[in-house]
Amino acid sequence: MTGPDRRILTQHALTGEWLTHSLPLQDLEFGSELNGPGALTGTLKPRLLAQSTALVDPGTSFIYVEEAGQITWGGIVWDVRPRGDVLTLEAASWSSYLQRRHDLHGKLNGRGPYTYADRTQVLRDIWDYAQSVTDGDLGVVVDTTTSTSTIGTPADPYAFNAWETPNLGDRFDDVVTGDATPDYTCTTEWNTSRTDVIKRIRIGWPRLGARRTDISFSSGVNIIDDPEVILSGDEYAQVVIASGLGDGSAKRRQTSAVRDGRLRLEHVLDLPDIKANDVLAARAARERTRRQKLGSVAEIVIRDHPAAPLGSWQIGDDIYTRVHNAWTSYTGWCRITGSATRPDAPGGPQATIQLAPADTFQYGGTS
Repeated sequence: MTGPDRRILTQHALTGEWLTHSLPLQDLEFGSELNGPGALTGTLKPRLLAQSTALVDPGTSFIYVEEAGQITWGGIVWDVRPRGDVLTLEAASWSSYLQRRHDLHGKLNGRGPYTYADRTQVLRDIWDYAQSVTDGDLGVVVDTTTSTSTIGTPADPYAFNAWETPNLGDRFDDVVTGDATPDYTCTTEWNTSRTDVIKRIRIGWPRLGARRTDISFSSGVNIIDDPEVILSGDEYAQVVIASGLGDGSAKRRQTSAVRDGRLRLEHVLDLPDIKANDVLAARAARERTRRQKLGSVAEIVIRDHPAAPLGSWQIGDDIYTRVHNAWTSYTGWCRITGSATRPDAPGGPQATIQLAPADTFQYGGTS
């Protein structure tokens, strides 16, 4: 059941009318992700169905988690279905809305096409277009962050062709896919007067998150059970070729390679907008260093603990992680790419954390 300092609120997406300030959702799990919407799931029991189902109209109801007076998650209810004597609810945060929208005008109604455009501007334009159409305004605000990561060239502009009815969600994801592109995540909070909800797309450049020295994840401390450590030859490479701007024989290319006593494995890093050879060389070296680290931790389950209290991290943060079990001993920096909290888990609150090997990107702070 909802805890004494937690409540679930629902709101009509178009009118802003509050449908309930205390939805009795059980089996609650919610969280955020890097370059994705994050999700929420929960259940309603039979005696609660009649009074609650009208308050969670799928596709047109917002849902929020408030803890200790602060909204910590918000999104759109997408799926409500009875299964036996239990009703299951599923929601996803703000960027999931773009998956249900298309460019019906072409060129985002005059905003494109794009040549050497800052990718962050394309992200804002997609949301501006989506929310400019009647009954399409969620009230989402997109950060004004700028970047030096560009998309589109004179020979190949980044276009939104009306006859293709481009899916806005697919295009939004496309803009942040690849090496050296901006990051985003969805956040939700009360405004200062607590009269309205701020629905935000946080953009990070050169990346979201920070290297955290104040918290950690460790076996025997806050990590529950034995997480899997992945040793994958598919991801390993000691030879990286960075391919940059140009076509044919004029295409820029820089290679970083070492001999390390292992079978030669190669990886091509496609960076079509980069023309500076020194930048290509640096990127190739960085990618090679990353790919030579064999072994990674993809997911851990942690309990609430002073070493890393639940909610003390942000998506994109690097956390020093120690995994020790009968099979392996892993120690290193891991980046949080997703997080899902179960506040009412048996034995106390828990969180499932998705991790990726940390890189050496410059950090942009925690804002």
